[in-house]
Amino acid sequence: MRIRYDELESMVGKELGPSEWLPIPQSSISTFAGITNDHYWLHVDTERAATSAFGGTIAHGFLTLSMISALWPSLLWITDSPMQMNYGLDRVRFTAPVRSGSRIRMRAKLTEVIPSDSGCRMKVDLSLEREGEEKPAVVATLLMQVARPDGSGGHGDPNR
Repeated sequence: MRIRYDELESMVGKELGPSEWLPIPQSSISTFAGITNDHYWLHVDTERAATSAFGGTIAHGFLTLSMISALWPSLLWITDSPMQMNYGLDRVRFTAPVRSGSRIRMRAKLTEVIPSDSGCRMKVDLSLEREGEEKPAVVATLLMQVARPDGSGGHGDPNR
């Protein structure tokens, strides 16, 4: 959904999504293992992981969490804000594994818009769902800093 900054308050309490499905292939899991130096067998050893309770390799929790960046823009984008950036996470839970080759998507709800000198901070409850599974892979509360359209206020410091 694409909105203007002045419409943000009206989105509080509204469901956002779901996003499109995003595949999580073994190649992405292996690349993430290489980048993070996390080569735990359950992520990269397809032969050994096939004998595990999961029946194959699974994505790193942090890989799944990082997919928020790929999925968020399709859920809510403020078209006239010159800057929107990740401010952090208040709560993250890895509630179920994402199997290699499966797909995830995101649902969210904007729960609060907190004014700041440079714009506002959005508080968003979200879940990353697994295709064909009831339990989500990740539930989290995301904080995003959004600058005013005119860029006024503060010095670009999202903590202000």
